[in-house]
Amino acid sequence: MVFKRQPGPLGVGGPTVDTVLDAGAVRPGGTLSGRVELAGGTDGHDVEQVVLELVARVETAPGEPGDGQPGSGEPGDGAGVVAFGRYPVGGAFRLAAGERREVPFSVRLPWETPVTELRGRPLGLTLGVRAEPAAGGDGDRSDPAPLRVAPLPAQEAVLEAFEQLGFGLRSAGLEHGRIGGTGQRLPFRQEIGLTPSARYAHQLDEIELTFLAVPDALEVVLETDKRGGPSSGGGHDALSRFTVPHTGPAGPQDWDDLVDGWIRESVEHRESYDCHAVFGHESPAPSPPSIPSASSTEL
Repeated sequence: MVFKRQPGPLGVGGPTVDTVLDAGAVRPGGTLSGRVELAGGTDGHDVEQVVLELVARVETAPGEPGDGQPGSGEPGDGAGVVAFGRYPVGGAFRLAAGERREVPFSVRLPWETPVTELRGRPLGLTLGVRAEPAAGGDGDRSDPAPLRVAPLPAQEAVLEAFEQLGFGLRSAGLEHGRIGGTGQRLPFRQEIGLTPSARYAHQLDEIELTFLAVPDALEVVLETDKRGGPSSGGGHDALSRFTVPHTGPAGPQDWDDLVDGWIRESVEHRESYDCHAVFGHESPAPSPPSIPSASSTEL
């Protein structure tokens, strides 16, 4: 899925704007750099401010922001453009007719920025960066420049551990809404669907994985799905949450053992959830950066 192109120049005879990113992928919480290129039109314009905006194509339900409702600029096809970061990168200046000017920028991505690739392989997500100069009272935007985001080392280690344990990548997408009981900040979340290994195939149909990173730790949310389970039609999803420092598990435990322990705990929560339908229970929250036990909640 790609972004739709924005209108071209800033009004009749106005300047045009383009966003150019430096080469290579950026990690969540990392520095994104590049430049905004402006070219004057047939008339001079007073540019009041240049603002950089991070945007994503997010799956939405009818009536949710970005699904084609007024102001979203997108048709109601179940997916829309959602902005998740705005950064002023240039002050006021006069852009003469025919003049070319570059506005360099260097901004820090949110820690929850979704991952778009794994080992250089695209995951099928669409993130972009676009510039919005306010010129002579006419606000317009550049076409979004594709944003590549590589995983943090801890995120990559978790995904590699799932792979080593025999799980496969089924899907990756962005879903509108927040996960209750977490510190999620963005208005959407990334969900990575994993097919179970042979060991867990009789217990699980799928695991959905969500990363919620903060500066010193990574929260990992696992949703286990068992086809035909008693809670499958009840409108509630049992989640398990785990936290690990970016440096990895403490002591001799490796990532494979750590993630396998998460899976076992998640399966136990799933089975308990199906049998007793206990919603909203949480175990006491530990102090980071220790690795806490799982807790169940509602989505």
